[in-house]
Amino acid sequence: MRFRSTRLLVPVVAAMAAASLLTLGTMGCGNSVVELTQITTSCGSSTPVTTQQNSSGASSGPAYSGTSIAGKVMAGAAPLIGAAVQVYTAGTSGNGSSGMALLSSALTTDANGAFTVAAGYMCPSASSQIYVVARGGKAGAAATSANSTTVLMAALGACNQVPGAVVANEVTTVAAAYALSQFLSAGANVGSSSTNLAGLENAVATAQALADVTAGISPGPMFAGNGSSPAAKIDSVANLLNSCVASAASGSACSSLFVDTTPAGGSAPSNTLDAVLDMARNPEGDVGRLYKLATGSSAFAPVLAAAPSDWTLFVNYTGGGMNSPSGLGVDSSGNLWVANYFNVASLFSPLGKPLLANGVTGFGLSASYGLAVDANNNAWIPNEPSLSVAGNSVSELTSAGQSVSGSGGFTAGGLDYPTGVAIDTDTSVWVVDYGNSHVTHLSSSGQALSGTVGYTSALFAFPVSAAIDGSHNVWLANQSGVAVTKMSADGSQFTNYACCDGPSAVAFDRLGNAWVANYYGNSVSEISSCGVIVANGTDVGGGIDHPEGIAIDGAGNVWIANFRSPSISELAGASASVPGAALTPSGGLGTDAALLEAYAIAVDASGNVWITNFGSNTLTQFIGLASPIKTPLITLPATP
Repeated sequence: MRFRSTRLLVPVVAAMAAASLLTLGTMGCGNSVVELTQITTSCGSSTPVTTQQNSSGASSGPAYSGTSIAGKVMAGAAPLIGAAVQVYTAGTSGNGSSGMALLSSALTTDANGAFTVAAGYMCPSASSQIYVVARGGKAGAAATSANSTTVLMAALGACNQVPGAVVANEVTTVAAAYALSQFLSAGANVGSSSTNLAGLENAVATAQALADVTAGISPGPMFAGNGSSPAAKIDSVANLLNSCVASAASGSACSSLFVDTTPAGGSAPSNTLDAVLDMARNPEGDVGRLYKLATGSSAFAPVLAAAPSDWTLFVNYTGGGMNSPSGLGVDSSGNLWVANYFNVASLFSPLGKPLLANGVTGFGLSASYGLAVDANNNAWIPNEPSLSVAGNSVSELTSAGQSVSGSGGFTAGGLDYPTGVAIDTDTSVWVVDYGNSHVTHLSSSGQALSGTVGYTSALFAFPVSAAIDGSHNVWLANQSGVAVTKMSADGSQFTNYACCDGPSAVAFDRLGNAWVANYYGNSVSEISSCGVIVANGTDVGGGIDHPEGIAIDGAGNVWIANFRSPSISELAGASASVPGAALTPSGGLGTDAALLEAYAIAVDASGNVWITNFGSNTLTQFIGLASPIKTPLITLPATP
């Protein structure tokens, strides 16, 4: 058996031979290497940009008359008295778009913090996502004045599933702000595009898993039993908010909260909800000062025993048959497919619950590294030979765990230690053959489109992964070389870009720029959509350490899974003033999550970042950290 750590030491004799043949493609834009701050990555109006639509569509059906809600707003253990309460349905005109108030006028909490929403409020549809916001009020009868900076929130779910009794407090506010961070804007507005209702629904479900909206505690009953509870961090952040809510608006606790959560170069928040939203979006902020402020309140427990490495909120999931998890893909419902080296495929819900208790075995699964999800939400997994399975096949599995590719997988086209796979928009499948440095092209039904042995070139140097651009070209990461190879869809033209140092993965942004993770170079390279090498593997910082996986989010930012350090890294995208600039600290983000041999990385339509940990048999979710993308990801990413 050959683990990735072994494969990375393959002699580079073949790569050296291939390197002597390297040629830079000009593609009409020149071939010079330029500084990050000088490059314009667009190739003019002729540059193809693919825009995709999420197929879920807007909510349809008649308006829905909501049921009554018995609510309570609490500041820790004290009632929030005299707070103004409004119930909203999420907007559908874009992320952070204005929600619609469902009550003709705001309610006011009584001496117990209670309020009652009468039945009969009209939601746009039964599935409309609704949430409650409480503003102002004083924390307990002993408080001398109301705190105008207090804004608390609870995500209630679909209009036809709202619980009869709800609590809004600091815990539900933290859960909602993190889970909905990509759908939430200042002023407590929650909204998504009308084509990403599934992403919003999953984000609301995540908020309810993080906090029980009927009790105001973490986690909620929807939290997956196979996940590591983030309650200690949620409660610590809730205590941070409580230090302000339970004091005067002009007091030091509130002023310190707003100063210490101000994003670099941004504006200071003016209320508690916006403060925790800034923490969710900028988790690398002033960790020490915020942690110290959080210790000033003991309203919630358990809490962190020491300051965290950052304020990312994460969950590690086990189970599902995971055994050295590798490839990763997200389907249109937000479910996650995971390939595993040891002969199993795993499937998880958007909340991290195994949908197939022990995963899928058989059907040719063997020593798998790669995975791609097609438009039918089926997983395609390449299989290398192992001691017990013949391998040299590609398995196609449905979400029910059934095989579309027969008992042994598809075997046509000269597959030889297949390790990577990518799906094109024409439904065809490209498979990277590490064993003989070939590429096999399969139809959606598994028939060979590239002859009996596939396509090859002397430029190939043991490729390990592939990505498809907007013109159906296949880009290969030659891990034993210093270049990526672009191959035409018919296998007749090959162009090498001498950009890299042990490239392990390629990802495209929506403008068609290629981003390459350099495993040996501890860096990322960028090649513009017109073939200009923007960055040729210079170390850009941000904690990059033997990057194995790479993904682009809906804003064009670049996310990196670091195989040799317990962190992830983020880089600015091509449209930034400094493309490729590190957006994460020198040690990366999320070290408290104890990532171990982080292999693949993916962004979902809710803005969560997911990582497979080859060394610890876990799947890690960083909640609300990235800009959402349409899933499944096929060729260029798109905002959903």
